[in-house]
Amino acid sequence: MKKILFILLMSFELYAGSQMCDSGKVAKLLSDDNTGIRHQRFIIKLSSGQSLLIAHNIDLAPKVDSLKEGGFVKFCGEYENNAKGGLVHWTHRDPHKHHVAGWLEYNGHRYE
Repeated sequence: MKKILFILLMSFELYAGSQMCDSGKVAKLLSDDNTGIRHQRFIIKLSSGQSLLIAHNIDLAPKVDSLKEGGFVKFCGEYENNAKGGLVHWTHRDPHKHHVAGWLEYNGHRYE
């Protein structure tokens, strides 16, 4: 039992709140979250089949205006696990330098 618990804790530490860089196809564009800090939101599908919600802070980084469903996005940000596959946020620079700088890349342009 202790080994199982240790493995579960190790898995949690490796993924929750850690930096994730990958790429995927835009599966669905969602409406921007304009409550409080504004975020551009969309779902991508990784090559592994995993779905991720990308929440890109558009108060600190430029919005990806040309983003289309079916488009290919490269990203780097902070991963949080959830029942729907996960969430990636902090896809921009942190003005307070408490987080590793993240980014989105779409059609050869980097948004950070």
